[in-house]
Amino acid sequence: MSTKPFTSPTQTALIRGAGSTSGPTRSPLARMLSGSGGALIGLIVLFTIFAVTTPRFFSANNLINVVDQVTVIGVLAIGATAVIITGGIDLSVGSVLALSTMVLGWLSDEGGVPMGVAMVAAVAVGALAGLLNGLGVTVAGLPPFIATLAMMSICRGLANLVTDGQQIVGYPEWFYSLASNRYLGFFSVTAIVFILLAIAATVILRYRPAGRKIYAIGGSAEVARLAGIKVRSVTTWVYVTAGALAGVGAIILASRLDSSQPSAGTGYELDVIAAVVIGGASLSGGTGRISGTVIGVLIIGVLRNGLNLLGVSPFLQQIVIGLVIAGAVIVDVLRRRRTH
Repeated sequence: MSTKPFTSPTQTALIRGAGSTSGPTRSPLARMLSGSGGALIGLIVLFTIFAVTTPRFFSANNLINVVDQVTVIGVLAIGATAVIITGGIDLSVGSVLALSTMVLGWLSDEGGVPMGVAMVAAVAVGALAGLLNGLGVTVAGLPPFIATLAMMSICRGLANLVTDGQQIVGYPEWFYSLASNRYLGFFSVTAIVFILLAIAATVILRYRPAGRKIYAIGGSAEVARLAGIKVRSVTTWVYVTAGALAGVGAIILASRLDSSQPSAGTGYELDVIAAVVIGGASLSGGTGRISGTVIGVLIIGVLRNGLNLLGVSPFLQQIVIGLVIAGAVIVDVLRRRRTH
């Protein structure tokens, strides 16, 4: 008599690749307009509009500028994608970035630490903040919103405390060149880092057991637990990864600005969440792709760049971005209603 444990179809689906939505068969057009497919169409529409309305948009220098502008948000959004897939949220990424960049600057400037060691320390500080976020959610039982909101305030305060609110200016020339030198005539080292991280995250989420566990937790944490997944451990590591990536983003931003500023990353959490949701991820968890997130990041970057070229007021730009976020969430809600 077989003693093989029974696994329900729901458990099997979650473990093998949760994140694909089941439900009634949809037309090819409906599938194209859902998730990252709809975001891609939106990106193409934006490119077309700005190409027609402002000739400077399609210049090589401007496109390079767009890539540089979205690199930091893109790195943060990779980690946020995994967090949101688990059904969580991370409001602290902008403040964690600020703390990491101040630690980077203080160690290299005041502490006399070699720049390479300071860079590792910046990532470690981000990972530590992520660990505290994860433990707050999984051990203390705090809602992700509250745990990361508290961390946002703590890290922002610490970022100002490191140098009493003063910025640190001037890094080694080789460090600044990471964001300024171009390879293949277009990509900086920082942009290449973003691309490599996006590829690595795609492979992990789509093809590795760790990625399937993340989707499973977002689909149903209880079912994932019954299927043998260590929900607390996986969830904690997702937050640690998001924090470490905030540290990487801090290095990229410091390289671009050739300075560390305690006000860095203010409002980044909104852009990051917006990019992930616009890219097709569901705030209820279980759904999301790195490819969609990259498209969402580009939409945010292209929208801001195009509106700047058209001379649109920054205050009006905030309204437009807010409407885009609201629209993306509405689409997500309608999509989930159709599939249930």
